[in-house]
Amino acid sequence: MLNVEAVRKDFPFIRPGRVYLDSASTSLTPEPVLAKMLEYYRDYRANVGRGIYVASRRATDEFEAAREKLARLINAKPGEIIFVRNTSEAMNLVASGLDLRPGDKVVTTIQEHHSNYIVWLREKARKRIDLRVVGADAFGDLNITEIQDEIERGAKLVSMTHVSNVLGVRNPVEEIGKACRKNGVLLLVDGAQSVPHMRIDVKRIGCDFLAFSGHKMCGPTGAGALYIREDLQGDLEPLCIGGGSIEDVGVDYYALRSGPYRFEAGTPAIAEVIGMGAAAEYLMGIGMENIEAHEAELTREMLEALKVNRKIKVYGSLDAKRRNGIISFNLEGMDPHDVALALDRAAGIMVRSGHHCALPLMKEALKIGTGSVRASVYLYNTKPEVRAFVETLSKISESGTSGTQ
Repeated sequence: MLNVEAVRKDFPFIRPGRVYLDSASTSLTPEPVLAKMLEYYRDYRANVGRGIYVASRRATDEFEAAREKLARLINAKPGEIIFVRNTSEAMNLVASGLDLRPGDKVVTTIQEHHSNYIVWLREKARKRIDLRVVGADAFGDLNITEIQDEIERGAKLVSMTHVSNVLGVRNPVEEIGKACRKNGVLLLVDGAQSVPHMRIDVKRIGCDFLAFSGHKMCGPTGAGALYIREDLQGDLEPLCIGGGSIEDVGVDYYALRSGPYRFEAGTPAIAEVIGMGAAAEYLMGIGMENIEAHEAELTREMLEALKVNRKIKVYGSLDAKRRNGIISFNLEGMDPHDVALALDRAAGIMVRSGHHCALPLMKEALKIGTGSVRASVYLYNTKPEVRAFVETLSKISESGTSGTQ
């Protein structure tokens, strides 16, 4: 069971007058992660894989230890973890690195974050791939049967989100993974909103690629990870090549290293990667099952409270069991940005407003032109914070104003 009061003491950002409900955008960072990053700068500030002196060897060891921690987090091999800047870069690496040919069918969905949508639009323009976008109903739920049909009709790759960053709905990636394996189809999963919040097992999912970001899982910005199944790594062309990715170079030839290093050219974000590893260790120490159960309680309470307010339109499933801790909504007669501003001014409640980098979903499925307000919870949020959010929102809805002049 998660001891939320003990957890909150680890986060210096949390203080009276602040209620942070925007972890789907970026999470807060605990002291153990900050301390681990400062340790690098203070005690062994050197490049990795470059020197034989003590500080450089220590930096390399800590860097590779982070790879091992992240592999353990998702039940992968350390050599299957490639360090990138974020989920977006990971998606770009797969999209541009695969040997896609004209006519190859790639399946994605209307639910996707732009990072897992426009990369395929670009490949459609560049390589004339056959791009299929699976739609959703008015609630935003995907047509899973359509995805399975496309798999059986000769898809090369399915690229889809595990958890929608707008709706919080969990998609059945394990079910899709089984269909992909049966038909010899590759599966890329956007795990940005799932890896930080629930136990992930890439073997159980059956995916070939899984992308996630450090800054959404209590780590720093500037570091992310891409799981690439070991036997597929030689089939992908790196986004860039250079120092660190080279096995040999001659006057008129070069050879890339094997394993994750072929994708990690140049000096990496060393402190950030070490911090991301520390974040994985921190989350595993608390227990992913405990985090998931805690968020489920908060989500259920928030959703039930919002549903009874007739002025509030909640998007996505009204069944809390189908969601992670993300709820998007609009308040009748008010612009979402005004609602977010009013929450901050009235009670220091921080939420996201806008299109959440998911314009196709907003425009085509949900029919929202102005965007929505999005509240998202994490391991450090409490029931009193949820109640403060609901009560403040109720007062704003009753007044019908943003509080601005």
